[in-house]
Amino acid sequence: MPAREMRMEMFLRALLKRDFTRAKAHLEKLQKMAGKDEWGKGYSKAINGFMNAIKDNDPDTLIVQLLKEKDRKKAEELLEHFQKVILEHEFRDDYEKGYYTAWVEFLKAFLSQKTLA
Repeated sequence: MPAREMRMEMFLRALLKRDFTRAKAHLEKLQKMAGKDEWGKGYSKAINGFMNAIKDNDPDTLIVQLLKEKDRKKAEELLEHFQKVILEHEFRDDYEKGYYTAWVEFLKAFLSQKTLA
């Protein structure tokens, strides 16, 4: 497993435990790995959004709904959508590709959790 994907899994686990201090440390390492170009900015925007939505427990956000429902089928559908429909389109700019790559990695980490039914 690539280092960034392993770090994403650690980030997710910290978020699931609501250990925001540890999650922030993983988030910062993920941001460093992603870089400061447009792709990295999109990636960083997504992971910051994950953290803020979960920290605020915002029920209107997709990420909070997904974690509360532990809906494997919904996560698999989102993963397929982000991989096939969004990331493969050439017209997507680097920012969007970075943003949706973060979603893909997050969803893969989520689906790898043994606690999912």
